[in-house]
This record gives sequence, C-alpha cells and structure tokens, in this order.
Amino acid sequence: MAVIAVFNQKGGVGKTTTTLNVAASLALLERRPLVIDLDPQAHVTLALGVKHLPGNAGAAAFFRDQTPLDRLTRRLGNGLRLVPGHAELSKVDTLLAATPGIAGTLKKGLDAALAWDDSPILIDCAPALGVLSLNALCAADRVLIPVTSDFLAIQGLNRLDLALGVLENALKRRIERRVLLTRFDEGKALCREALATLKGRYGDALCDTKICDDPALSESPAHGLDIFAYAADCPGAHDYRLLTMELLSKGFFA
Repeated sequence: MAVIAVFNQKGGVGKTTTTLNVAASLALLERRPLVIDLDPQAHVTLALGVKHLPGNAGAAAFFRDQTPLDRLTRRLGNGLRLVPGHAELSKVDTLLAATPGIAGTLKKGLDAALAWDDSPILIDCAPALGVLSLNALCAADRVLIPVTSDFLAIQGLNRLDLALGVLENALKRRIERRVLLTRFDEGKALCREALATLKGRYGDALCDTKICDDPALSESPAHGLDIFAYAADCPGAHDYRLLTMELLSKGFFA
C-alpha cells in the first residue's frame, strides 16, 4: 500500500490535474489505484464525473462519523476507485482541529481498512496546510509536488520545504518527495529559467518529465473525463504517460 500525497500550498499549479491523470494512467496499467479527495472543493471528484453526493457519502463521513474508508470507496468505469470529496470537508478544520491526535486519523483509517491492498493510493490535498493536508502528509509514504514556472509558485516551494521539514522532525522519518514542473513551454524563457532553478535546488528530486501547457488538460474535467478518455493522443496525455512510467521505474509507487 503505497500512499502518495499530491500537495502544494499554492492553488492553480496542476495538483488535481496531476492526481486525476496519474491515477488514470495507473488504471490503464491495471494497477487499480485509489484516489482519496481531501479537498473541500472536490475538484478531482467532479473531474471524475461524480456529482450531487450527500455529505455522508465521501471523505467527510470518514472524519465526522468514523465511517470506514472501504465503505466510502466507489468503483468507477475507468478502473479507478474513489473516496469522494465534498464541501462538508471544510468543517473538519473548524470542528476537529483541537482533537488530540487528529493528524493521524487518516493513517489509522488506511491501516484499518486497506492495509491488505497493494494498490497505489493517491490523495488530492487541499491547497492549504490544515488538518486535512496534515492527515494526508502523515499518512503518505511520499509527496508529489506540482509547481508552475511563475515566480510566486517557485517561491512558495521554500515555505513548503520548511513545513515538510517540521513535519519530518515530528514524525521522525524522511518524507520522500518529487517536484513536478507543470504547464511547461520550452519556448518561453520563464519556463526555461524555472527549470534551471528547480534543477539546481532539487536535483534528482525534480521529475525528468515535464507536463506541457496543453489546453486539453483543462478541458477534460468539464466532461467528467481523464485526459486519456478525453484526448488520448494529445501532448498532455503523452506527458502523463511518461510521468507515470518514470515514477514507476523509480519505485515511487512501491
């Protein structure tokens, strides 16, 4: 059971797009991935075509009512499994933030319900370091960090590194991470400069694969489809295939 948190404190960097399409790529390889949507905006849930859920049907029920994760899991037609997100998740920070040991809730739930399952688990995190994201990071074996080429996104990685360092000290273990450059355009000087900066800072922790700035990646969620179902031959689909194979070859999902 490899648990991967897809996280960045900055929004708009391709976090949900990456969760959706890496999971879909793994499904095409018959790896039976599970996606857990911990973002109150529930974007990955919507992108998978799952709509109009009651508040007790998804991850909110796990935190609020202690419903086991396996009972909340939905099997989708594209080979994915999903624990849906819901706006009710926004109440978790308010209602449970002061609960002792709350940051370990998800890990305990995974161990209780899915420890037997050797399929990869991807967690789409909220773009904030609150109770939900802390749960994802505490449960995760590794973190995949999408980032765009703009100045503020790259500067935000400094804060994220600091936050992960504090968490590592508390957990007394290293959280392996990979940084993924998204919305990349080789023809733009800003993108080339960002690539050089990230290589210098992260070295081997920077993914070799870069995700191109492909409009199809933004269009597919509106149709409730992953990129492979929407436009299997587009550049974005090609990049996410390459990324998945790169991560598999480096044992990221082991």
